[in-house]
Amino acid sequence: MKRSSRASRRPHVALLVETSLASGRDVLLGIAQYVRDHGPWSIFQEPRGLEAGPPPWLKTWRGDGIIVRLQDESVAAAVLATGLPAVDVLGVAAHPAIPLVHVQDEQIATLAAEHLLERGFRHFGFCGLRGVNWSERRCAAFARRVTAAGGDLGIYLLPRHSTSRASWEQQQDALGRWLMSLPKPVGVMACNDPRGQLVLEAARRVGISAPDEVAVIGVDNDEPICELSDPPLTSVCGDLCRVGYEAAALLDRMMDGEPAPREPLLAEPKGIVVRRSTQSLAIEDTIVAAAARYIGEHACRGIGVLDVLKVCPYSRSTLHRRFQEIVGRSVHDEIVRVRLAEAQRLLATSDLPLTMVAERAGFKHQEYMGAVFKAMLDVTPARYRRQRRR
Repeated sequence: MKRSSRASRRPHVALLVETSLASGRDVLLGIAQYVRDHGPWSIFQEPRGLEAGPPPWLKTWRGDGIIVRLQDESVAAAVLATGLPAVDVLGVAAHPAIPLVHVQDEQIATLAAEHLLERGFRHFGFCGLRGVNWSERRCAAFARRVTAAGGDLGIYLLPRHSTSRASWEQQQDALGRWLMSLPKPVGVMACNDPRGQLVLEAARRVGISAPDEVAVIGVDNDEPICELSDPPLTSVCGDLCRVGYEAAALLDRMMDGEPAPREPLLAEPKGIVVRRSTQSLAIEDTIVAAAARYIGEHACRGIGVLDVLKVCPYSRSTLHRRFQEIVGRSVHDEIVRVRLAEAQRLLATSDLPLTMVAERAGFKHQEYMGAVFKAMLDVTPARYRRQRRR
């Protein structure tokens, strides 16, 4: 039952969530959506970095609830000392008395692995953070998926903090040496986008071509970081807005006296935002590789098989045979696969009407896109969107 005083007094809620990273800002957007739907609340929030400690005002604050990214024990202790209902949306310093709402790390890593496996990679790397539980979960799930497919895996763990330019340079040198040691071509998952950017920079510094020799995928779809990377970074889009929304919903129930759940609430990822850092296939035949790269870059612009032939010296029959042997599907099927992936991304991450999704993904019309979804995924585009928005 809702608080009888709700109509006369807004709940006072503190948000100890960083504003310096896209992941934190997305959590805040989800909270804002919940408050619009079910509020109003009085929000206590100030700009924060992820590493910030507990704010001094928390000791004397008299509110109703807290949503927090628990980064260390000091923040957890300060939140517990208030005696207020609280929900964690990070889990690095997990505490049994503070329930967790977070992304599904295993599914995120599995999506990243399957994305690289689809591109034909058999050598893999994982770049993570030492001693950070969500990075460790992603590493373990990524390892399970790629080794089950017969791949080999190299793992590199970065320190959680880098305190100086000198240590950053040393870190880049060590990361470059690790990349040099991996068999090529190699597909690398980074635990998040900032580390994905580091991997691409380290590859450039040691002369490794991305994405042809090393393809890199990050996590969180932090657009400024992804677009500043060279080449732009592909990223798994974890549904952090959903995390924020569900965290606010849980806190609302707890402020009404409902007990905290014992198990974490986990949001499924939205999908993958593909950029140039993985727009390659692990192919030794340079002509087939060039054809695949052309398809990856132009499939959504309405090209056909004849357009691909214009950039390849093979005859149509030879290209078809070589592509089928090496990639495992026809040139036409590869064009459709790239378009389908883009349509999936747009449906999961935008509110564009279906006609515009079809146009931007390179399908001739919405009906053809629907037929492809039904044949390949056994679901309509509209239903696919609903499933990803739950």
